[in-house]
Amino acid sequence: MTNAPVGSAVVVRFVDGRILKGTTHDFAPLKPVFHLVDRDHPTARAMNVPICELKGVFFVRTYEGDPRHIEDRDLLHAKGQGRKILVTFADGEVLRGFTTGYSKDKQGFFVIPIDPRSNNSRVYVVTAAVKKIEWADAAVPARAGP
Repeated sequence: MTNAPVGSAVVVRFVDGRILKGTTHDFAPLKPVFHLVDRDHPTARAMNVPICELKGVFFVRTYEGDPRHIEDRDLLHAKGQGRKILVTFADGEVLRGFTTGYSKDKQGFFVIPIDPRSNNSRVYVVTAAVKKIEWADAAVPARAGP
């Protein structure tokens, strides 16, 4: 029997470019802070992670992913629940997926990637780290932020 970490496996990406990998037991979309146990130091005390410093919380299947996997980016033909969304982060990264909870007035929202084989099962996008929001079914993009 192995002592595998219990909790959600996440990759935490900060707006300043830092990346942490570990598990969380208490992430909640409305809370300003959650705790992360570093995957490389599973017996260490969990660290506080303030949402306001993040770009996103990526809930992952594995920490390594599959470097040979090519993401399906065909938003037009994607099938899933929720509204099709194209998120452009302030750093230029683009995320395509489905959301049911976007509001420019919320701290963040979840996106389910359009590729069912993506290493990300879902992504909590921090609204303040978004440059632009576009809807696949809308002619005019919705803007995020002020």
